[in-house]
Parts: sequence; structure tokens; C-alpha cells
Amino acid sequence: MKLKEAEAIIEGVLFAAGDAVEIERIADILDIDLKSTRALMTALIDKYDEENRGLQIIRLEEAYQMCTRAEYHEYIARLAEPRRAQSLSNAAMEVLSIIAYKQPVTRSVIEQIRGVSCDALVNRLLERGLIEEVGRMDTPGRPMLFGTTEEFLRCFGIGSVTDLPEYEKNSSDEVTLEGEDEYFAKAAEVTAEIKEEERLASEVSLEEPQI
Repeated sequence: MKLKEAEAIIEGVLFAAGDAVEIERIADILDIDLKSTRALMTALIDKYDEENRGLQIIRLEEAYQMCTRAEYHEYIARLAEPRRAQSLSNAAMEVLSIIAYKQPVTRSVIEQIRGVSCDALVNRLLERGLIEEVGRMDTPGRPMLFGTTEEFLRCFGIGSVTDLPEYEKNSSDEVTLEGEDEYFAKAAEVTAEIKEEERLASEVSLEEPQI
């Protein structure tokens, strides 16, 4: 397959999808390996940036999405009826920040950090698609674990949660939870198991049938 053809296929796939498309799915469509697919995506992203097109391709963890370039938003907005921006309250932003930096995390831990109930705020963030359930802890009651989504990355213009600015705590906002280290170690273990299961399932689905 020629480079131009591969680029055209990628553009068509991303445009038709609308949402982010996993790198494994793109590789499967092109029928090439992941390493070559990543190289193609990097080159195509650079090409769009160099030519300063109205559209851009962005990376969201291990997925890619085609979207409009932010600097042209005011012109694109003229196409549609003005809509009132639905901004998040300070309290919702506080909960979202806790989830972003502490994920995977349960409601109870968020409430211990904030000191008040967070049910309504968590539900609001779920409705907005900024957070999602990423698993359950293997403890009594099996509480839900929450983490951020691709929509969160897109809204805040980052490619991965590792791109979040470093959080510096001071004496006035430092929070100490009983058993906190053990809790987050267990939460991380659960998330790692979930990701490993998803990876294995993905590998199985990509395997060609034996003849």
C-alpha cells in the first residue's frame, strides 16, 4: 500500500468515525503492524500541523481523533446557533481534579478528601462523559472505581493523564487518609488487571483464524 493511499484511508476512517479510533483498529483496517501505524499517524499529525489546516488529528492515549482546530472555533461557531456554555461549578471541578490525579478512586475516598457528599457531582460528571466506571475494588461492597475519559482529555486539550500539570501540595491542603497507601496500591492493581484483560481480548480479536 502506498503512503498517499494509507493517509487517505486514515483520513476517511477518522472523519467517518467522528469519535476517537483505537490505534489497534486503525492497524487492523490498514492491515499493517502497530509500529508502522503509529509512524503513519505521527507523520499525518505533523503534516496537518505544518500546513495549519482547519482540521487536525489529535492523540488521545492509544486512540486518534479528527477535529477542528481551536484557533478557528469562533468562525466555526457561526455555523450553528449560539449555545450557552455549560461550565462546571467549582465543586464539580474539585471532584474532577481529585479523580484525575487520584484515579482510580471511589466515591468514599473523594468524600473523605472533600469532607462532604459527592453523589450529585459524580453523577453530573458521568452525565457529561468526563469520568467513567473503570472497575470495582475487591473489598466488602465492591465499590465502584472512577477514572477520567477520552472526553476529559479532549476537553482539556491533553493527550494523556500523564500530561496533567504536577500537583504540588502544601501544608494547608495536604490530606492524610488512614490506609491511603494500601488503598491506592489495591486500586492500581485492580486497574492493571482490567487493562491486561482488555489487552488480551484485543490480541485474541486481532488473531487470524488458523486453517
